[in-house]
Amino acid sequence: MELSQWRSEHGKAEEEVDAEPSIDDDNEARRYSSTGSARQHLLAEALTVKAMLAGRPRLLENQAFRRLVRIVNYSLAHQGVLLAGLLILTLLLGVATVVWSGSLPVSVLVLPIVVGGVVLSLYSLRWVIAAAFACLVVAGAAGEVRAEYAWATVVVLITAAVALGLARSRARLGVTGTTGESMLVDLRDRLIAHGKLPPLPPEWEIDVVHRSAGRSEFSGDFLVAARSSEGLMLEVALVDVSGKGHGAGTRALLLSGAFGGLLGSLPPAEFLPAANAYLLRQRWAEGFATAVHAVVDLSSGRFEVRSAGHPPAIHYKSGSGRWDTLDATGGLLGVFEKDVYEPSTGLLRPGDALMLYTDGLVEAPRRDLADGIDKLQGEAERLVTKGFRHGAGTLVDAVASSDADDRALLLLWRT
Repeated sequence: MELSQWRSEHGKAEEEVDAEPSIDDDNEARRYSSTGSARQHLLAEALTVKAMLAGRPRLLENQAFRRLVRIVNYSLAHQGVLLAGLLILTLLLGVATVVWSGSLPVSVLVLPIVVGGVVLSLYSLRWVIAAAFACLVVAGAAGEVRAEYAWATVVVLITAAVALGLARSRARLGVTGTTGESMLVDLRDRLIAHGKLPPLPPEWEIDVVHRSAGRSEFSGDFLVAARSSEGLMLEVALVDVSGKGHGAGTRALLLSGAFGGLLGSLPPAEFLPAANAYLLRQRWAEGFATAVHAVVDLSSGRFEVRSAGHPPAIHYKSGSGRWDTLDATGGLLGVFEKDVYEPSTGLLRPGDALMLYTDGLVEAPRRDLADGIDKLQGEAERLVTKGFRHGAGTLVDAVASSDADDRALLLLWRT
């Protein structure tokens, strides 16, 4: 093809492309290039160029956004950059309070202190606070000292004290910024993950509810569960760690990981002795815990329940329509060097249920433990006509006298 003819054909192709702005250029380019005519090859070439030019602004925008994200992440990860930025902001605010003293209060100097208290280390935060107080002194010397200035100074002092306290607590962990809070969230999520229940056969159902004291995110009650590789045996252990709040929650996290590793790895009769030995080795000041351990054969329905100082499990027998407490006995975990955990056995027939719970559900300051268990059984009888599904939450709400203690309840039944 001669050059003049190619230019003529190429110009016509460009005109056709421009005349069809609504087509999908990439798809059309592939369609044209798959045919054999020279004209259609020219159309494919023009469409490809047009698609590249049309996508270039979007490509540049994506590159700019990724570059901005890298800059922000770099800044947040390096104390020097953050410190320099906050010092500059403090000085600018200090100058602004002097220039516009009538309209801009000196209390704005709390802003860099608040931000620094979140993202800076204790050492770097001190420089920001020193710069803020220097600006306060200059602003006071440059203008008339009034009541508003005195109140603003008090606000800055209180803010600085709180920010230093938070930075000092994070320094004990060796973290800066919001890393400490992220670690707590991760610990909470790991504790929840340890209690994830394995899937059960169609004729079995299970319902578990945890309620922490004071609606805290951390609880001293936790559950670990495992199912054998053949899928025939289900093991669950409901544990109540002494104490409440974050202290009990951190101990519960450690124990849930250890107990979760023991569960299913040892014969059922050895689980509580091994858990007791592990807790004794920790030598915690508040080192004891209670636990109830249940092993259920999912093919026959036979079960064994062992208790370590825990409130008794309750077995519902659909044949008699009664909730009976099981007499498994054993000492607290982490108290006695050697203890014997005698099992209580039974059979879960279709329509039967097994209930495990912690003492926060049945204990009350002016109520005997036996009365609390009787109340739990009475409320559980109402579930028989309604069905056990979602029954764990119903029982916790109906029986617990207050939210001052951690509460947990597991309900396993055979349909």
